[in-house]
Amino acid sequence: MRNGPALKDVEEALALPLDRLAAHLGAHGLNLDRGVPVRQFAHGFGNVNYLLSVDGAKTVLRRPPLGPIPPGGNDMKREHTVLSVLWQAYPYAPKGIHFCGDESVIGAPFQLIEYREGLVIGAEMPPELAGKREIGAKLGGELVRLMAEFHAVDSEAIGLGQFGKPEGFLERTLAGWVKRCRLAMEGPAPHQPTKAFAELVAWLEGQKVPSSAVTLLHNDFKLDNVILNPQTLDPIAVLDWDMATRGDPLFDLAIMLAYWTEAGDPPAMHELKQMPTAGPGFPKRHELVTGYGAISGRDVSDMLYYRVLGMLRLAGIFLQLNRRWREGGTKDRRFADFGTLADGLIEFGWDIARGKAF
Repeated sequence: MRNGPALKDVEEALALPLDRLAAHLGAHGLNLDRGVPVRQFAHGFGNVNYLLSVDGAKTVLRRPPLGPIPPGGNDMKREHTVLSVLWQAYPYAPKGIHFCGDESVIGAPFQLIEYREGLVIGAEMPPELAGKREIGAKLGGELVRLMAEFHAVDSEAIGLGQFGKPEGFLERTLAGWVKRCRLAMEGPAPHQPTKAFAELVAWLEGQKVPSSAVTLLHNDFKLDNVILNPQTLDPIAVLDWDMATRGDPLFDLAIMLAYWTEAGDPPAMHELKQMPTAGPGFPKRHELVTGYGAISGRDVSDMLYYRVLGMLRLAGIFLQLNRRWREGGTKDRRFADFGTLADGLIEFGWDIARGKAF
């Protein structure tokens, strides 16, 4: 059984200047163990992570990807602000150890985070777990529980009472993602917006914005951001907190629903290849909503606005990734097709808005 994300030799373009790194850490009372080789975690479309040893302990160094960074994304300082205190109230949050905003050290802002070892499940179930309905049911239930328990954290009690800007959160989120989508379609070889994009935006802008509680938000809660005990599949850690903020917890749920593929979904949802949730035993999206409501005690009777907004956000992410390709910011050919994928996600979001899907 695979333990954690795959490790590999450090890519040449992402090599760490170890002398400068060691000097910086030393100045802050941290010792980089130079006798332990630095390895790089295999990564997807986002931040780059390395495994190194600091003061005799395995430690993760985390930095943004190469190329232009979308506004508000890949924020190392934001993530460290959260992880430096969240572990006190939420045991699944690894402890933030150090943040460096001086780009002259390694070429980008970075942070050090406690390392937790375990199993990470990505787009496909490991062969030894595949097809087992009880496994899918357990993983789906654990994700809902993890999210509900996170949303129950008292932000004031851990010093995050002023974190983020929860006032007008949904209105700002909608306006922000509409703007990001449009900007991502511009640039070299512009990506032409579909009719569904205009219809989806008009629908969202014409709705009454719902009102819910204010909690801490993760903003990317999905299975491959959870480390599991390889024997029991109990969660050990929740990762990727660089988009954390405070706002409406039902939007956090909607983000997970946007990634959650079911067997009967249109091709774009299956092309996401984010989680193996179309497989046996995994709950349906409406069951996740019911389960979250039961655990959290929140009213989840009207998720439609959140659900559609979550789909717009997800499409916007893939439009931004596609622009990176069109601008030459990445040579990863997967990015070339992300504009078409985003169009499919928008079409599905429009179906959801019209009640043809959930």
